[in-house]
Amino acid sequence: SHIMSEYGRMTDTERDQIDQDAQVFMRTCADAIHQLRTEAHRGVLSAQVKEHRTAVLDFIEDYLKRVCKLYSEQRAIRVKRVIDKKRL
Repeated sequence: SHIMSEYGRMTDTERDQIDQDAQVFMRTCADAIHQLRTEAHRGVLSAQVKEHRTAVLDFIEDYLKRVCKLYSEQRAIRVKRVIDKKRL
Protein backbone atom coordinates (compact mmCIF):
# COMPACT_ATOMS: atom_id res chain seq x y z
CA SER A 1 0.00 0.00 0.00
CA HIS A 2 2.95 2.31 0.59
CA ILE A 3 4.06 1.88 -3.01
CA MET A 4 0.56 2.58 -4.30
CA SER A 5 0.23 5.74 -2.23
CA GLU A 6 3.65 6.93 -3.39
CA TYR A 7 3.03 6.35 -7.11
CA GLY A 8 -0.76 6.41 -7.27
CA ARG A 9 -1.12 10.16 -7.45
CA MET A 10 -0.29 12.30 -10.41
CA THR A 11 1.02 15.81 -10.13
CA ASP A 12 -0.82 18.75 -11.67
CA THR A 13 2.03 19.08 -14.15
CA GLU A 14 1.53 15.47 -15.26
CA ARG A 15 -2.23 16.04 -15.59
CA ASP A 16 -1.63 19.21 -17.62
CA GLN A 17 0.74 17.31 -19.92
CA ILE A 18 -1.83 14.55 -20.42
CA ASP A 19 -4.48 17.19 -21.21
CA GLN A 20 -2.19 18.83 -23.74
CA ASP A 21 -1.25 15.50 -25.35
CA ALA A 22 -4.91 14.43 -25.48
CA GLN A 23 -5.92 17.64 -27.22
CA VAL A 24 -3.15 17.27 -29.78
CA PHE A 25 -4.10 13.63 -30.36
CA MET A 26 -7.80 14.44 -30.81
CA ARG A 27 -6.96 17.23 -33.25
CA THR A 28 -4.64 14.90 -35.17
CA CYS A 29 -7.39 12.26 -35.37
CA ALA A 30 -9.93 14.81 -36.61
CA ASP A 31 -7.48 15.99 -39.28
CA ALA A 32 -6.78 12.39 -40.33
CA ILE A 33 -10.50 11.66 -40.65
CA HIS A 34 -10.96 14.79 -42.74
CA GLN A 35 -8.06 13.77 -44.99
CA LEU A 36 -9.42 10.23 -45.34
CA ARG A 37 -12.81 11.66 -46.24
CA THR A 38 -11.31 13.67 -49.11
CA GLU A 39 -9.27 10.70 -50.36
CA ALA A 40 -11.96 8.05 -49.88
CA HIS A 41 -13.83 8.78 -53.08
CA ARG A 42 -10.94 9.36 -55.46
CA GLY A 43 -11.06 6.94 -58.33
CA VAL A 44 -14.01 4.98 -56.94
CA LEU A 45 -16.77 4.41 -59.47
CA SER A 46 -19.07 2.21 -57.43
CA ALA A 47 -21.81 4.04 -55.54
CA GLN A 48 -21.94 1.17 -53.05
CA VAL A 49 -18.24 1.54 -52.19
CA LYS A 50 -18.62 5.32 -51.81
CA GLU A 51 -21.62 4.84 -49.54
CA HIS A 52 -19.80 2.24 -47.46
CA ARG A 53 -16.71 4.42 -47.03
CA THR A 54 -18.87 7.41 -46.09
CA ALA A 55 -20.71 5.33 -43.49
CA VAL A 56 -17.46 4.04 -42.00
CA LEU A 57 -15.97 7.52 -41.81
CA ASP A 58 -19.20 8.88 -40.28
CA PHE A 59 -19.02 6.16 -37.63
CA ILE A 60 -15.36 6.90 -36.85
CA GLU A 61 -16.03 10.63 -36.71
CA ASP A 62 -19.00 10.10 -34.38
CA TYR A 63 -16.88 7.89 -32.13
CA LEU A 64 -14.19 10.58 -31.95
CA LYS A 65 -16.81 13.18 -31.07
CA ARG A 66 -18.10 10.99 -28.23
CA VAL A 67 -14.55 10.49 -26.94
CA CYS A 68 -13.93 14.25 -27.09
CA LYS A 69 -17.17 14.90 -25.21
CA LEU A 70 -16.24 12.41 -22.50
CA TYR A 71 -12.78 13.95 -22.22
CA SER A 72 -14.27 17.44 -21.95
CA GLU A 73 -16.64 16.32 -19.20
CA GLN A 74 -13.80 14.72 -17.23
CA ARG A 75 -11.63 17.79 -17.67
CA ALA A 76 -14.48 20.02 -16.48
CA ILE A 77 -14.77 17.91 -13.33
CA ARG A 78 -11.04 18.31 -12.73
CA VAL A 79 -11.20 22.07 -13.22
CA LYS A 80 -14.19 22.30 -10.88
CA ARG A 81 -12.29 20.36 -8.20
CA VAL A 82 -9.29 22.67 -8.53
CA ILE A 83 -11.53 25.72 -8.20
CA ASP A 84 -13.30 24.21 -5.19
CA LYS A 85 -9.93 23.47 -3.54
CA LYS A 86 -8.79 27.06 -4.04
CA ARG A 87 -12.01 28.36 -2.49
CA LEU A 88 -11.35 26.31 0.64
